[in-house]
Amino acid sequence: DIGMKGLGVQIIKNDFDLTQYLKSSFDNFLIQELINYPKEIGIFYCRIPGKTTGQITGIVSKDFLSVKGNGTASILQLINSNYRSFFQLRTLKKTYGKFLNTILQDGETFVLVPYGSHTRGSKFTDITDKATLELEQLIDTICQKIDGFYYGRLDIMYSTLEKLSKGEEFAIIEINGAGSEPTHIYDPSHSIFFAWKEIIKHWWLLYKVSSINFSKGHPYLNFNDGRRMLKANSVLEHKLKSLYL
Repeated sequence: DIGMKGLGVQIIKNDFDLTQYLKSSFDNFLIQELINYPKEIGIFYCRIPGKTTGQITGIVSKDFLSVKGNGTASILQLINSNYRSFFQLRTLKKTYGKFLNTILQDGETFVLVPYGSHTRGSKFTDITDKATLELEQLIDTICQKIDGFYYGRLDIMYSTLEKLSKGEEFAIIEINGAGSEPTHIYDPSHSIFFAWKEIIKHWWLLYKVSSINFSKGHPYLNFNDGRRMLKANSVLEHKLKSLYL
């Protein structure tokens, strides 16, 4: 029941799928309602304690890993022809089996991985410039309803940015806290220097939030607890990868 890079996430369509997942699962997990909005976005938010409003510091659009048919090539051949899908081949073979021999019609799109995770093949595009005042006010209103939430990323399924900005046709599928990444840095058009700059910017904001909260009596995580957390995180990631690798 702890999210991590989309690992272990699976769409359950029927009782058989649930039974199979139960057999492979090693721990507690959450069952969430399937959200059918076609797009996913990650919005990073920060509010400095004491400030009346917060701000959007980054927006990433997530394009699910897909292939487009040409009428002659199989899904497997299409996967092999693209580096992004090729890196997911082992998992895709386990997921789809012989179905990968299917030939898609010319122009037909098939979504291979319907999860907005970079590590599972989604392409991330930086659309921070789409942060309108209307959208920022919506996200600020939502985040201020979460007691003690000052810094993190909201992953949202939605129909269009216009509808989302008006507070319509969207669902928050995940809230990430202090461990969040500003995932707009993974836009292929950005340089490593841009990524470093954004990470430093966000860690500075996190430092400001933490130090102010500390001055109000909220303790820091101590070294031993942090080390135990990192170790548990590594074990969990290894187990989650084993579910589908």
